[in-house]
Amino acid sequence: MSARHLRGVLDTSTVIMLPQLTEPTRLPAEPLITAVTLAELSVGPLVASTERERAERQAHVQQAEADFDPLPFDRAAARTFGRVAASLRRAGRKPAARAYDAMIAATALSNELPVFTCNPRDFEGIDGLEVVAVPFAEPAAAATEPGG
Repeated sequence: MSARHLRGVLDTSTVIMLPQLTEPTRLPAEPLITAVTLAELSVGPLVASTERERAERQAHVQQAEADFDPLPFDRAAARTFGRVAASLRRAGRKPAARAYDAMIAATALSNELPVFTCNPRDFEGIDGLEVVAVPFAEPAAAATEPGG
């Protein structure tokens, strides 16, 4: 087993799944998020299909804002994004379809940090990115809304 990372970027899936992580000790001692994750989380309440879902998603946004000071998508991240998009294209993946993930990866790479994710496949094909899979427990009731 490898030593615990000191710092690392949590992707959006990990931020959302924090309460369901089965091995939270896999997270870095100093977990970070990117401004892109905060932006992605901010979309959630606006596109929710039910009031309950909207409230849950808004709670994620507010918790992330309270718990983290996000890393910016700055000039270095923007330049790194070009390499990430090229890596994805070479791997046969469509960078536009993975734009949020690619921007999170670019921010992590430009800060020389690993990405901790509940969805490691989202980051496949990105050259040079260290991806740490974070196990989580599936919610007990997958369909919590009638007809959903």
